[in-house]
Amino acid sequence: MVTKAHPPVLRELVQRLAKLPGIGEKSATRMAMFLLKAPEEYVQSLAENLVRLKKDIHTCPVCFHFTDGALCSICADPTRQTGELCVVETSADLLAIEESGAFKGRYHVLQGTLAPLDGIGPDDLRIGELLTRLEREAVQEVILATNPTGEGEATANYLIKLMEKYPVRLTRIASGIPMGGDVKYADKVTLERALQGRRHVQ
Repeated sequence: MVTKAHPPVLRELVQRLAKLPGIGEKSATRMAMFLLKAPEEYVQSLAENLVRLKKDIHTCPVCFHFTDGALCSICADPTRQTGELCVVETSADLLAIEESGAFKGRYHVLQGTLAPLDGIGPDDLRIGELLTRLEREAVQEVILATNPTGEGEATANYLIKLMEKYPVRLTRIASGIPMGGDVKYADKVTLERALQGRRHVQ
């Protein structure tokens, strides 16, 4: 545990590391001590990488996944023009599906879910941009891959109503991911079965 016996710089580093997801004070302290003993070149390289992360990474203007180029690698890949568009909540969910290898189409990242109690409405998500893509791109099927949570289900249902007027096949990923679970934590087999077993909702 960090105390006043630790130098102020070390205490501040531990406090900042402890704010990372899944990192408590003990883990943060171990990380800080590791960095303190690590070669200066490693620490310098890590610091530069963190700066580049904030400076160079932005959202793709098409799908809103993270990228360091004009488009993300998926949107820029012509072989991904399958007519299938998978709608996910976050980039973490996109990456999880990509790692499964079960989907070869393109994505649309909503960057969240509807959560009225938290003040998050349709205008706070990338829903308008999704509808624009349906009008401009040759989308044949939209796969709703929001998480099986209350917010994820509410978002999916909202999107289903919005897309009723569009001439697309609308599907929802099937069972395989437990209620209350997150797409990004599912294993490869679970994600593959969920995508293969998607069902019609329109």
